[in-house]
Amino acid sequence: MTAGSLAVLAAALRAGAAGLYCAEAGAELLIRQQSWLSRGDFAPFVIIAPGAAGQAVTAAVDWEAAIAALDGGALACSSGERRMLRLAASIAGGIPVDLGEALTGLDRAGIAAAASAVLHAGGHRGVTVTLPPDLPPVPVKRV
Repeated sequence: MTAGSLAVLAAALRAGAAGLYCAEAGAELLIRQQSWLSRGDFAPFVIIAPGAAGQAVTAAVDWEAAIAALDGGALACSSGERRMLRLAASIAGGIPVDLGEALTGLDRAGIAAAASAVLHAGGHRGVTVTLPPDLPPVPVKRV
């Protein structure tokens, strides 16, 4: 998929989710993650609807089918890709996710994107989470 077609797909997903905070947050998390939308094996889970006269093309993800395929082994991926898809599906589609497993394995960009998505889903649009580049996570000492 070309950068131009990815941009068109991202715009269609944003248009399809517009006005629904959780749908917007999940779509944006998937868009920011980047790899899923460029994969041919993920394309069947993206439903594209042509725009009516003068309206934008819209798209939505069939979250349940995508997670079923992931769980069934039909979508081979890295652990980071798996975590991001599960988080996006949970936020946008209400599909349960183990947050302990999903969040602890994310890299800095992934955790910042996930935090931004949670804030957006809670109604805080346009919030960007930035982590200090030179500070690693600090382990908690148990007593």
